[in-house]
Amino acid sequence: ARDALQTLLEHRIVPVVNENDAVATEEIKVGDNDNLSALVSTLAEADLLMLLTDQPGLFTADPRTNPDAELIPEVHTIDETLRKLAGGSVSGLGVGGMATKLQAADVARRAGADVVIAAGRAPNVIGRIAAGESVGTRFHALKTPLESRKKWILAGAKLQGLVVVDDGAAQALTGNGRSLLPAGIVAVKGKFKRGDTIGITTKDEKELARGIVRYNSRDLTRIAGCHSDEIEARLGYGYGPVAVHRNDLILL
Repeated sequence: ARDALQTLLEHRIVPVVNENDAVATEEIKVGDNDNLSALVSTLAEADLLMLLTDQPGLFTADPRTNPDAELIPEVHTIDETLRKLAGGSVSGLGVGGMATKLQAADVARRAGADVVIAAGRAPNVIGRIAAGESVGTRFHALKTPLESRKKWILAGAKLQGLVVVDDGAAQALTGNGRSLLPAGIVAVKGKFKRGDTIGITTKDEKELARGIVRYNSRDLTRIAGCHSDEIEARLGYGYGPVAVHRNDLILL
């Protein structure tokens, strides 16, 4: 996908990428065009992603119901407060469809791109944003973007399966920056090989992370829930104490 995009751009061809039922299968479906645009911008190593919508940007409240809502011109950090402003759950449409756009902005900025959410009907909006004019809400790229390996995990590799983790493992991953151990896995979904990229979810199906797995799905099913020092006894061999090492893992 990366090579195809780069070849088109080198020939001054603008690729049009869209996700719909005609071109997307369940295995490779992203879910919405906001997140698809973030993944494409990562593959293309873009400096700027524009998300054009029916709202002028991200507001301090719902501008459709609150006359005191103010436009947020710049964002340097995406936190829970900001996610609530965008509609609470990243899986819902939220305020003006902002929840999925905020999720997409987070992906793209972590990969090194600035992101602007602006009104698509504003006059000459693309040219003005490209020229650096303050339009809509600009999310600034991280000063230290993800290294190439983690960019590939995030956007360049198709998910081959999922593992479901317990609350303790979820906290260890998101709060403490730990590797995923077999002890924290409660379920394995799909068929995958050692070295494939998988998703890591909570029991309520919230995706926490993606990473390169060190055991195939059959082996991981056999060692799920067991302590690392029991792996070789169960399998007769082992590839180390972790299911996904923290260096091969990216939080979402």
